[in-house]
Amino acid sequence: MPRYGFAIDNRVCIGCHACTVACKSEHGVAIGVNRTWVKYIEKGEFPHARRSFSVQRCNHCDDAPCVEICPVTSLFRRPDGIVDFDSQRCIGCTACMQACPYDALYLDPDTLTAAKCNYCTHRVDNGYEPACVVVCPVEAIVSGDLDDPTSAISKLDREQRVQYPKPEKGTKPKLFYVGGETAALDPTQAAPSESYMWSGAKTPYSLPQLEAARDESESIARARRVYDVRSKPGTWGWMVSAYITTKAIATGMVMVPVALFALGLAPQALPTVAALLALLFLGVTGALLVGDLKQPQRFLYILLRPQWKSWLVRGAYLITAFSLMTVVCWVLSISGATWETQAAIGAITALLAAGVATYTAFLFAQAKGRDYWQNPLLVVSMLVDAIVAGLVGCKLAGLMNWSGGLIAVAPEGGGLVETMMLGTLSSTGDPSRICLGVAVVVLAIITLAEFLPKHPTANAALTAKLILRGPFARWFWGGVVFAGLFVPAALLLANVGIPLAAVLLIIGIACKNHVLVQAPQRIPLS
Repeated sequence: MPRYGFAIDNRVCIGCHACTVACKSEHGVAIGVNRTWVKYIEKGEFPHARRSFSVQRCNHCDDAPCVEICPVTSLFRRPDGIVDFDSQRCIGCTACMQACPYDALYLDPDTLTAAKCNYCTHRVDNGYEPACVVVCPVEAIVSGDLDDPTSAISKLDREQRVQYPKPEKGTKPKLFYVGGETAALDPTQAAPSESYMWSGAKTPYSLPQLEAARDESESIARARRVYDVRSKPGTWGWMVSAYITTKAIATGMVMVPVALFALGLAPQALPTVAALLALLFLGVTGALLVGDLKQPQRFLYILLRPQWKSWLVRGAYLITAFSLMTVVCWVLSISGATWETQAAIGAITALLAAGVATYTAFLFAQAKGRDYWQNPLLVVSMLVDAIVAGLVGCKLAGLMNWSGGLIAVAPEGGGLVETMMLGTLSSTGDPSRICLGVAVVVLAIITLAEFLPKHPTANAALTAKLILRGPFARWFWGGVVFAGLFVPAALLLANVGIPLAAVLLIIGIACKNHVLVQAPQRIPLS
């Protein structure tokens, strides 16, 4: 079986765009989007300036992150190595666009499904070469079997000095450049500016802020982008940011009451008000998830046609199981089941809640195109956010107003931990104040660890600069730090406005989720 790939010979490419036009004609690609396109990079100053052309397209990776993250097998790798897609299965979640480090996928404006170069499979299956290869007047695009030592592409790979795009991503791309320009392969080295083709069009990058965030030392010999296609907007908007917050509230409203019950601080594992709030915010979470799909009528494909490696699928099944167990736990609680039964079912439900709270961190990790989302602290951060949201919800719902006494006692024969907890909380006027105070401290530590340390890659560091000193600085310093940490800490220390402090904690978490989702999408991938 062949293993098809592409080679782009920059030594002979003249930047004529014949490949772009042929691709559009062959596949009926809509205006405003491209499966293959050409980027111009210039370096030097007159009279010693030079221009290079870089043909961009799908790399048909051997370890394609778009295939792994796709929840419904709309994207799949054929036995011959070609990464193809089926638009009839696509639900328009756009996760593949976040996963691709090469910006190769786009949302078709006509079908509202993902699309990309598919190596002209209809031609290859009939013994013809892709349209872009046939039309290139200088044979700058070479296709063929990388495993065939006699093929032209295999000889280029062996005999020439070649460059594979972003090899650090571990995707094993099957596209390489001969005589490629380094600044063309790393988009941050020739960042979008205000003086190139399409620069007047709306872009997702906030160009002045993006350029200001970059250090001058990061540019290579003053490389500059002078021609490119229209930049793609960020595909995950406010609904994705909001759903992370709503599911934190939903899961927290189960984890915290179950924990209080296990410690002997509540008479039921899941009181009615906590169960209803959890189910309400879980319903809002589901509505946001479905509403964000470009093909919402196909949302059941996630459950009926699952691709199990995708954390979108795993998350959907976790949410389904969690919602069912929440109802079971609630019914057992109000029906007066034994402590042991409530504790056992509550523990299972709380574990599912933890999975629902944190699965998005693993989904972000599958989105290899966004370096900032590869932070392992996201799992801890999302779990802490859920617990804090649960504490806030319990406080506002009146489930923590013990006021010097306890509404429940520990089970008979309670151990040392339960006894110490009961004694400590019963000696305070408002134990929720202590819990929320600890929450502020933990949130502050997590925020410092997540946003401020040195980041391992240039793109992650650039994202951090956009957050700390760029267009998201108001959200971070004003929403996350001031409103979400400083003011609640001051109110708790002064022992005034405790409910307001609780609400501000949730607002701070929501602002953090907004920054976390939106800022990484401002970094150009091509």
